[in-house]
Amino acid sequence: MRIRIAAANWKLNQSYSEGINLANSITNLLGNFSDESTKIILATPFIHLHGIAEIFKRAFGLHVAAQNCSLYTSGAFTGEVSAEMIRSTGAEYVILGHSERRNIFGETDEMIAQKIKLALAAGLNPIFCCGEKLEERNQSHHFQVVRNQLMIALKDLTPQQVSEIVIAYEPVWAIGTGLTATPDEAQEMHKFIRSEIATFAGASQAESISILYGGSCNAKNASTLFAMPDVDGGLIGGASLIAEDFIKIVHSL
Repeated sequence: MRIRIAAANWKLNQSYSEGINLANSITNLLGNFSDESTKIILATPFIHLHGIAEIFKRAFGLHVAAQNCSLYTSGAFTGEVSAEMIRSTGAEYVILGHSERRNIFGETDEMIAQKIKLALAAGLNPIFCCGEKLEERNQSHHFQVVRNQLMIALKDLTPQQVSEIVIAYEPVWAIGTGLTATPDEAQEMHKFIRSEIATFAGASQAESISILYGGSCNAKNASTLFAMPDVDGGLIGGASLIAEDFIKIVHSL
């Protein structure tokens, strides 16, 4: 049985105290959460990682993720944060390949592939983001774009390493725009991604890996998206900054 996941991506939001308060609010609203088939992940700015990891020690099924990691393990790289440093905070996951990292900060598929290897070596589970831009979808290139992203990210990994990754499909045209892929569009791409993973890692790994939808998913549309057979949850942006809305999304899993 695949794990259902609600992963919050806070992006560049929340002061330290605001983030701790939000994490506490989410924990309190969840109450006695004990669903072994579901995980809740908060991907926060680096400053929150240790504090929220300490809060989540007392809660079942809650996990912390960083939003990125460095290409380097150590050295004279001012401002960088390595995968090992992230793991030392108590975080268990790291988002890699988010479209904002690709489009704003110029991260290439090759850079992201290297980060995946470093994250795995440090004991982190990557949440690997893939997805197409609007012009690529309009030109019917969306499957090839996602295939290429997956190929470069996964080609040098063992089947066991692939099984430790969460995939997040994020149609770039739907991030922060208010647009959302229809449930059928999301299912079509998620099914395609699962079939591609099978070619890299085998059918059993493909069936067990969690594939999340990450394009303007919110409390209103989550249930219809999550009802699709290959949509195993969501990578949630703005809606994750409001505890009550995020909890509604969790209950839609």
